[in-house]
Amino acid sequence: SEHGRVIAYDRPGFGRTSRPMPGEWSGINPYSVQGNVELLDGLIDEFGVEKAILVGNSAGGEVAAAYALEHPDRVAGLVLVDPALGSHHQGGVPSWILPLLRTPQMRRIGPLLVRSIAGDLGNETIRLAWHDPSLIDQQVYDGYRRPLTANNWDRALYEFTIAENPGRYGERLGELSLPVLVVSGDDDRIVPTDVTVQLSREIPGAEMVVLSACGHVPQEECPDQFM
Repeated sequence: SEHGRVIAYDRPGFGRTSRPMPGEWSGINPYSVQGNVELLDGLIDEFGVEKAILVGNSAGGEVAAAYALEHPDRVAGLVLVDPALGSHHQGGVPSWILPLLRTPQMRRIGPLLVRSIAGDLGNETIRLAWHDPSLIDQQVYDGYRRPLTANNWDRALYEFTIAENPGRYGERLGELSLPVLVVSGDDDRIVPTDVTVQLSREIPGAEMVVLSACGHVPQEECPDQFM
């Protein structure tokens, strides 16, 4: 905020934003990357922004890159932070299993499985995202858990997981023609550092920076280095 106007928002399925359920929206799925791009476009309009520098961490990196590919005239630059981006991220759901996961039965069972992150599994995932888990205090744990108080958080996270994303943005990185900074912690155990380095090589003119003794969320664990 010392360098310009900063707008931070909660995308559908995350933070404290509302969680629309199937049947409550018409048109594009708000949990898909395409839905997120449409939402971001409306957000930029709402705030009267002519051109933005988009900063996206993890799955947010795909939204930032997708928006830049779809609306290049509205983006001045990209900062992709440990991005989980399309074909470069191995943690996504295989396309062949998606029809099964979208059946009415699985839409009832899936959210029950998602709820496991509210317990020990969630704590372990948080620790996995940090290079030095001893730095995580109770306030940090509480911050990660605050979104779990939103109505239908579990169903929304399941809808996000099974949303179809046909844009194949991870295969279109060579089309980017704007300034791009790619950042990764040197100990990212969610999106491995070497995967992010390879991704950066596919973006024309991209600058790659690896932060020392840092994990998947450098803006939280290593804020001074990140800035």
